[in-house]
Amino acid sequence: MKRIITYGTFDMLHYGHINLLRRAREMGDYLVVALSTDEFNWNSKQKKTYFSFEKRKQLLEAIRYVDLVIPEESWKQKVTDVSLYNIDTLVMGDDWTGKFDFIASQTDTEVFYLKRTPEISTTQIKKDLNKKN
Repeated sequence: MKRIITYGTFDMLHYGHINLLRRAREMGDYLVVALSTDEFNWNSKQKKTYFSFEKRKQLLEAIRYVDLVIPEESWKQKVTDVSLYNIDTLVMGDDWTGKFDFIASQTDTEVFYLKRTPEISTTQIKKDLNKKN
């Protein structure tokens, strides 16, 4: 069984997120999604989410491509997660290209960066909504 992991906030879930999750799942048999906690988002990324961790987790768990949702509580946990969940491939969006290559050198895990859906992002949705107001 090939196990994949990806990380993200997945706030204001949209079809770009679904595309990423579908494509990640197509790379293996089991997809783990590490979902950034509210505390991690605020303390490490200075991001406030619209939906709480529990609501975002509930949404992700309802998606057929996702097999398991775990909390992401720190940047450092990726190496531990790879071992703990027997991960074969770490998948991230291509805006992170190169940032997690060290995981491949520290583990037997492949690191792969998927192209994002170009015309959609949570940031763009927020900007568009603010323009309307």
